[in-house]
Amino acid sequence: MADLTTVARPYASAAFEFAVANHAVARWSDMLAFCASVAADPIVQSLLVSGERAERVAEIFLSVVEDQVDAHGANLIKIMAENGRLAAVPVVATMFEAHRAEFEKVADVAVTSSMPLSNAQEQQIVSTMEKRLGRKVKLSVTIDAALIGGVVIQAGDIVIDGSVRGQLERLTETLQA
Repeated sequence: MADLTTVARPYASAAFEFAVANHAVARWSDMLAFCASVAADPIVQSLLVSGERAERVAEIFLSVVEDQVDAHGANLIKIMAENGRLAAVPVVATMFEAHRAEFEKVADVAVTSSMPLSNAQEQQIVSTMEKRLGRKVKLSVTIDAALIGGVVIQAGDIVIDGSVRGQLERLTETLQA
């Protein structure tokens, strides 16, 4: 099968355009996320590659997701099944979310800290990153005691390493050079 990203791109773009036109971006996001979690299940994956007729695969898939998908979402599932592309649903969901983030001007920022951050520290990081990125920031924080102290901030390709471990690694490289 072709690369799933290539396969998923037109479905994600069409779904996103439809969602925007119908003021249903959040609803479509939820539907696709649920369908992606179903498609990622090992039992469902075996069904998707079983060689079963497309109509039957769509029928079974829709019976699992029926309460979470509206008629338009069901049509997308049927079309993807007819084209043998249901395995690409998780990638479609991921690409849809990328379109949504761009549309809503939101950036995901991951912060790894050596200890829990206070609300004030989180707000400072959010405001600084919003100024730097020119977007609203959705912050996720994880704790990693191995950092010793400080934080590592990652937003896409941008990495700001303010951890003690990072500083020690840079010092070691400098001393060895």
